[in-house]
Amino acid sequence: MQDFKAKLAVVTGAGSGIGRQLAVQLAAQGCNLALCDLNMAGLEETRDACGSDIAVSLHQCDMGVESEVQAFAAEVLAEDNTESINLLFNNAGLAGGGSFVADDRAAWERTFNVCWEGVYFGCRAFLPLLIASDEGHLVNVSSVNGLWASLGSGVPHTSYSAAKFAVRGFTEALINDIALHAPHVGVSVVMPGHIGTNIVGNSQILQGSMPADMSAEECEDMRKVWTRIDPAAADLSDQQVRDMMEARAQLFTETAPTTAAEAASIILNGIRAGEWRILVGDDAVGLDALVREMPDKAYSPEFYQELQARGVFHTIT
Repeated sequence: MQDFKAKLAVVTGAGSGIGRQLAVQLAAQGCNLALCDLNMAGLEETRDACGSDIAVSLHQCDMGVESEVQAFAAEVLAEDNTESINLLFNNAGLAGGGSFVADDRAAWERTFNVCWEGVYFGCRAFLPLLIASDEGHLVNVSSVNGLWASLGSGVPHTSYSAAKFAVRGFTEALINDIALHAPHVGVSVVMPGHIGTNIVGNSQILQGSMPADMSAEECEDMRKVWTRIDPAAADLSDQQVRDMMEARAQLFTETAPTTAAEAASIILNGIRAGEWRILVGDDAVGLDALVREMPDKAYSPEFYQELQARGVFHTIT
């Protein structure tokens, strides 16, 4: 797909971050949009940023709930008076549930459901609409945590990583499946590195885990995690832990080596180039290379040390 003008794109998680920037850049190229998010205020800001030269419909939807995703698809057909779409960006995501062993099961499953089932439900609802078009492209957003299931030594990251591995495997399996049954539809899996989005802050809100509300027990659990990385963290007070968690979202955005706008441009250029595998950011490229180079040591301290030595950014999203 070389031209997005007059196409119809569905973008999930469009209330902020990469989803918003995809919408803005598609709109600038004349693409009509159907956008969803749980945050309607964020969606309205995205719509305002897209201008008035194209059609934009907004839909509140929890991508982890299949009935809501099906309703979203029905709304798109009705509001846009169409029987097909041209682009589907399964982009919505949620962080949390790091430890399968120690963390709350509900938080673990909430993250997994949005990050994996949101993609699965999105494809179930919208893939037939892509196939019904003359030209279509499916984009599923995984992560470099779909290449490497870790944030580094001493930090569990199981729910998000498991979901992103599932997205990657599912999308790669679809490449042949769709080529056999709908060769006019392209397929891409996207693996961003550390991108300047507000996923950390948004996830805290959606998971009901705001730093100011952390109990003494939750502060102690976080202190133990940080102490594995830096022994000095053992001396942090509960309030210092809360303050650091509060600052984490802002730091995550401010220290990112790749902006959300840059990420969106890389993704759209990858679609035009017909790439099925789109790595976003130098850190993603570097991590991908190292996993291939040292697969048997991927979860050893030596691997993490090599990441640091090569300047591959620590925090992966």
